[in-house]
Amino acid sequence: MKITRKATAEWKGSGKEGKGTVTTDSKVLDGTQYGFTSRFEDGKGTNPEELIGAAHAGCFSMKLAFNLQEEGITADSINTESKVILEDDGINTIKLSTRVKASGLDQSKFDELAKDAKENCPISALFKANIEFEATLEN
Repeated sequence: MKITRKATAEWKGSGKEGKGTVTTDSKVLDGTQYGFTSRFEDGKGTNPEELIGAAHAGCFSMKLAFNLQEEGITADSINTESKVILEDDGINTIKLSTRVKASGLDQSKFDELAKDAKENCPISALFKANIEFEATLEN
């Protein structure tokens, strides 16, 4: 199966003073603003690191849900956070953490499935950065 998704970005002006917008084909992002202040300060708008984090958290959660499904388990909830850390002009660390509620899942199997999801979700495979990982199974 081949799936193609597209997003576009438009930037106007200099790096610090300029402004940009990002749009996705789905229109979930539709002219969403980004710029220096939303990336390096607390300004309004999105930024590339936030979008990478959202993609990573979503991809991991879906991969883990498929891993659980293969074991005949449906999660009550999978809550994942991906902190993308931009430092010294590079992304060297991503902190991925998840909290999962799922009946009938023991700790050993959970650890195995979560590790597989971290290593094999397509977004994780893109990163050269170190992915620090924490997975918690809640009762």
